[in-house]
Amino acid sequence: MEYHDSPEARELAERARAFMDEVVIPTERDLLAGGPFTEDLVDELRAEARERDVYCPQIDEEHGGMGHEFADVLPLFEEAGRSLLGATAMRVDAPDEGNMHTIELVGTEAQKEEYLEPLVAGEIRSGFSMTEPRDGAGSDPKMMRTTATKDGDEWVIDGHKWWTTQGDEADFFIVMARTDVDAHPYEGTSLFLVDADADGVEIVEPTPHLGQSMIPESHAEIRYDGVRVSEDALLGTENMGFVHAQQRLGPARLTHCMRFTGMATRALTIAKTYMDDREAFDSTLAEKQAQRYAIADMETRLHAVRTMVRHAARQISAGEEARIPVSMSKVFAANTTQEAVDLSIQCCGGPGMSRKLPLADFYDAVRAFRIVDGADEVHKRVIARDAFDEANVRPEELANLPTF
Repeated sequence: MEYHDSPEARELAERARAFMDEVVIPTERDLLAGGPFTEDLVDELRAEARERDVYCPQIDEEHGGMGHEFADVLPLFEEAGRSLLGATAMRVDAPDEGNMHTIELVGTEAQKEEYLEPLVAGEIRSGFSMTEPRDGAGSDPKMMRTTATKDGDEWVIDGHKWWTTQGDEADFFIVMARTDVDAHPYEGTSLFLVDADADGVEIVEPTPHLGQSMIPESHAEIRYDGVRVSEDALLGTENMGFVHAQQRLGPARLTHCMRFTGMATRALTIAKTYMDDREAFDSTLAEKQAQRYAIADMETRLHAVRTMVRHAARQISAGEEARIPVSMSKVFAANTTQEAVDLSIQCCGGPGMSRKLPLADFYDAVRAFRIVDGADEVHKRVIARDAFDEANVRPEELANLPTF
């Protein structure tokens, strides 16, 4: 399919595809065969990604990236998604990718030097500490209970977070907290850069979860008990935390969509290859009409996902919030990928369930996508609210309807 990507985007995607085929996927096969996942392995992959000019393409060159436009890096994200190792290898992995984008967008020069550049280089890790347990902020972030109170030239942070990605491995966190408790949370919340070893930061415990099989990935419960940070720790503008978070989450959701689209594409490729080779009931599985049509349906839906994401990305690149297109892309991509992976496992039968192929690991990983970065129901609520907006409801359409 042609998606009218720029020449730069196509060249970047071609290099990324070669890197995935020649380096990342063979490394994945070694892991599936029982090889160990180590930091040295990650370092080797990233060194090769730098050599091939596919390392951290979304960040400006002055901070260690490649300086490509957001819309131009989306095809690379799709290529990266073809293996669970891809995003880590090319340094487009969550949550660091979104945190890098946030610091680059609203951080001071000192913050960029201290946090962004080591993060781009892969020397440190980060977490985005927003979600709270029980009666705190989750799908409804307005329920934020964590506070940051000004005390002289310092901020004092108190709160309880969980599901902080990389929480027990991060060197620092971007923490969202209420800074004006009398204001609406959308207008009284700020972001702070907090070192993981700061006094009062307690990693309560990691949270085991789906999707941890091939690559270790942690989420953690964290308490902030009287954590003191300087005024310089404020990230962006005071009381604009929700605005900055949205600036982070919009692009991050689209990059997630493309990574998972790559996963779905690879899953279907594995399924089609197996179906073309496997014979049963006097013909190959690829010749069975029911499965052929199921594959055709998934190919159609993936084409729609790629088109939707590119449309939303163009709007963001033009300076628009694109909230509705982003929500539509997120819901549709998550559900399409989950169903594509499920179909691929079904088409492969027993081998699909084994850990000899990456499909089982894909299946673990994709289910969480319908919850992380906004659950399906939250995005559908956003879409429905726009659909039933006053401008989209026209009483005159019922003018000729008879009454009984």
